[in-house]
Amino acid sequence: MPGHCIIDRATVACTDGRPGRILRVMLSAEEFARTKFDLPEGGRWAELVSGEVRQFEAPDDSHGTIVLNLTKALGEHLHSGNGTSVDDPGQRAYACYELGLVTRRDPDTVRCPPVSIFIGGEAFAEMDREVTESRPGLVIELATSNQRRAEMAERVLEWHAWGVTCVWIVNSIDKSVHVAEPGQVVEVRTTSETLAGPAALAGLEVPVRDLFVEPDWWTR
Repeated sequence: MPGHCIIDRATVACTDGRPGRILRVMLSAEEFARTKFDLPEGGRWAELVSGEVRQFEAPDDSHGTIVLNLTKALGEHLHSGNGTSVDDPGQRAYACYELGLVTRRDPDTVRCPPVSIFIGGEAFAEMDREVTESRPGLVIELATSNQRRAEMAERVLEWHAWGVTCVWIVNSIDKSVHVAEPGQVVEVRTTSETLAGPAALAGLEVPVRDLFVEPDWWTR
């Protein structure tokens, strides 16, 4: 049996033939990556939390719109020759989508944010991976369901503890973006304002209103 086995009390028939016990399998990050696509909806809304698979509720309809608009804005910036670090102009940046980030080991936790932006290192090194222990310079979370909104503060603290220096949280309810950096007051950007990238990303600017605009071909 893969993974680590944790023994719990059981009120139903056990799996190992001994009364009052049940074996609960804890997966590693690598085992989660191998089996994720067998989960409901191809595992798109699943994460690994302390070794156990956790299924999240599907987001609202705005989720896809926001991801599409983020992809467009980031693509225009990162592929235009502007996607470099302020601290080191030779360091290129690139975005990954729904990549599994291993934030803890033994037991393993794998978080899958909508967008992760990596700065420096081998170009596009993370794009073909299912999970990685490399830390992005920017994580973008989408608060597009009640469950995600309720747990977002905990997730941001986890990102900061792991070493992510900037987190954007896009809220579909009030159409705002919260910018969270360790040790700093959370800043809120509304639809009348423009998001600026963290210090590691030179010149990245995204009008907040643009994140929530549905493409013409979606509304026809």
